[in-house]
Amino acid sequence: MSSTQRHDVATPVGIARLHVYQSVAPRAVFFLGHGAGRGVDTADLETLAGALPGLGATVILVDQPWVVNGGRIAPAPATLDRAWCAAVGQAYAVMPELSLLPLVLGGRSAGARVAARTAAGLGAVALLLLAVPLTPPSARQDADRARVAREIRVAELGLALSIGIPTVAVQGDRDQFGDGPALRAAVDSQLSSWAAARLEVLAVPGADHSLCVRVQDRNPADALVAAAGLTLAHVLR
Repeated sequence: MSSTQRHDVATPVGIARLHVYQSVAPRAVFFLGHGAGRGVDTADLETLAGALPGLGATVILVDQPWVVNGGRIAPAPATLDRAWCAAVGQAYAVMPELSLLPLVLGGRSAGARVAARTAAGLGAVALLLLAVPLTPPSARQDADRARVAREIRVAELGLALSIGIPTVAVQGDRDQFGDGPALRAAVDSQLSSWAAARLEVLAVPGADHSLCVRVQDRNPADALVAAAGLTLAHVLR
């Protein structure tokens, strides 16, 4: 599968790359970002890029500048957010027709966090988050450090949930950063009941943090496409 267009766009921290998968009759546009380990060439993001155009949404996968530049380590969250917001803005400059479509933000792992932090500022009407990294495995041996990490990540989700942005999260039940029930419990305990109700969590049986499954488990593509459809349904209500 290949994108229908590719655009390199300037951001304050370097060149970002937009991979555009166009819908024939789009009713929304999804911008999806990657995690801290590699770019957008992951199975989960490629599955969504292949499925969403047929559901009525144009998809833009965004490679952050550190990936385009061949880096191996993601920069600080503030730098990621600056690049992401600039890339979205540049996409509208290159493809002004996108401005007519409702905006959905999302991504996997670190990209999910970026999407949540920037949703309000960019005017997103929904979020699609994959493998939200609730508790880093490196923090699990220190209860205080693990608690702080969870609180920070839930607070980031709260930036969107607390203003009513419907959010769909897809979590593997073998995710070492936290499965669906762990995410649900953390959000319910930290945010108001109204805000927490804006979050829907879908489980991928047998999937790890990469949303990869074992041979005997169900193909995760089914859950990803279901999550995409649910997110799009929120947009079109």
